[in-house]
Amino acid sequence: MSSSLSEAEKTRLLEDLREKVDKAEKSVVIEIDKSMVRRFAQAIEDPNPLWQDEEYAKRTGSGGILVPPEFFCTSMMSGGGCRPEVPLPYDRILDGGGDWEFLLPVEAGDTITSSSKLVELREKQGKSGKMLFLTFETLHKNQRNELVAKSRGVTINLE
Repeated sequence: MSSSLSEAEKTRLLEDLREKVDKAEKSVVIEIDKSMVRRFAQAIEDPNPLWQDEEYAKRTGSGGILVPPEFFCTSMMSGGGCRPEVPLPYDRILDGGGDWEFLLPVEAGDTITSSSKLVELREKQGKSGKMLFLTFETLHKNQRNELVAKSRGVTINLE
């Protein structure tokens, strides 16, 4: 959106945003294969055999090569705009940070469906103008519909 919006247009966009809290949702599906996991582990120079040696991983009780948490975060972030598109009244956007909670191991061969929605909208007056804090929550489930991870991220929209 352009900063050339009128105050009435900005107010309308804010009202639209409020209506999207707990409603605006988007999903993306990522299929994780062994070669992706191995190449990622090599790229970050992580020698852990859980990520690269299928026989070793099976001896530890998993079904096969496990996915390192960093891969999971990276693939979800780069995996194609999981956050729903919502109207923003201001031009400037900042990443307000995020956090992850890992609940179950993810293995090569899993198919992860990530569903994200806008869960909170806060407004604040800052030194340089109005600020909107948009919190998105994403649930990551495997092909058995088991919740493997949760993530939350904040986008800051500045006037």
